[in-house]
Parts: sequence; structure tokens; C-alpha cells
Amino acid sequence: MGFKIKDCTLITRMAGVREAMNLRELEERGRICPDESLFHHFCETVIRPTFDFPDYPNDFALWAGLQLRDKILAERLAIINPYKYESFDDLRNQLIDIIEERLSETEHILWVPKERAFQFLQAVTVVFDTGIVLNSPQDFFRQLPQMSLGSIYYHFVEARRRTKGMVDDFTLWLSEFDEDTYQLIKALREIDFYFLSLAELRNSMVALCADYFKDEKYEKNIR
Repeated sequence: MGFKIKDCTLITRMAGVREAMNLRELEERGRICPDESLFHHFCETVIRPTFDFPDYPNDFALWAGLQLRDKILAERLAIINPYKYESFDDLRNQLIDIIEERLSETEHILWVPKERAFQFLQAVTVVFDTGIVLNSPQDFFRQLPQMSLGSIYYHFVEARRRTKGMVDDFTLWLSEFDEDTYQLIKALREIDFYFLSLAELRNSMVALCADYFKDEKYEKNIR
């Protein structure tokens, strides 16, 4: 039952798709870019230390807002939650539908210089062991506040690409224990994490665990 805590970092590279300098090109490239590129631009932004625009949680919205200066499009793209879609095809279709709708509303297609073009990227996740092993739910509660943001990302966010049912590693492991962990699992799985920073996500998880472990039968085990 030991749970090995991993950490991770990203190695980013070009996705093999030409850059987009206007909205029409973004639509055309968005139709053919790899699924890994969609994942990078929608989901991996949260782990990049240079992503400083929380109002735009994905790169498409960020580019529309800061480079095209199209706030209407940026707002529409910003509310897309990629984890609400069952497949990358569904996510891609939603992206294209929003872009096409905006194109139908505008008389002139805005362009940006090549140096400000949208670059389609994808990344490889490099995973490494932290040496931390959890053996009980109490261990999870003790270690969670000190876990790196990379560990939070890998086990709670990125895990949804790897696990059956698209769930996080933590609750999947907690489900191996008796039914007493049911309420904690339920609470953790209800976190609407996509619009949170990793630090905010960790704080939310810590708060939920603190409430759960207030139960008297656990107090003597976590001191």
C-alpha cells in the first residue's frame, strides 16, 4: 500500500505545426496540431513558472488577449475547462467552434508580427522519485503541506491522463483503505482545480484534509 511521491518537470519542444499570425491561421493549425500540443497549451500552463496571467488559464486565451488584443475572444477561450471533455477531439472541436464564431463576427482579420505569433508547442514530462513514501492516510495529511508543486501537478492533475476513470493518484490510492476514507475522497474529487494555481490547489487539499482529520479517532495518529 506504500505510495511513492513523485515530482516532475517539463521539457518543451516545437509541435511540428507552423506558427499562427492571425485568427484564421490559428483555426487552421488548431485543427491539425497533435493532441499533446492541445494538452500542453490547455493543461500544462499551470506548472510553467512563467505563466503569470490567471485570467487566461490557457495559452490560446492568453494569445488572443495579449497579442491579438481581442478581449471578447480571450474571454470565450478562457472559460474552456479541458477536463470537462471526454476526448481531445471534443476539446479541439470546442476550440475551433469558438474561433469560427469569432471569425464570423469580425470584418477584418487581425495580424501580429512573426515574433508575436502563436507557437504550437508540446512537452515531455520528466518524472523523478522524491524518496517520500506514504503508508497511511495520516501520512498523506502530514506530508501534503510540504509537497512540491511539481508533485501536486503530477499526482493530482497530470494523473488524469494516466488513470482509469481520469482520476487523481491520491484518491485512487486512498480508495485502497477502508470506507472511512470515502468522505475525504469525495471532497478531493469535487475540487474544481482547473482554475486554481497549484499553490491554491494544494491549500484547498490541505484544508479539506484538516477538516477530515479533525475526527477524534484520527487525532492520536497524526500528532
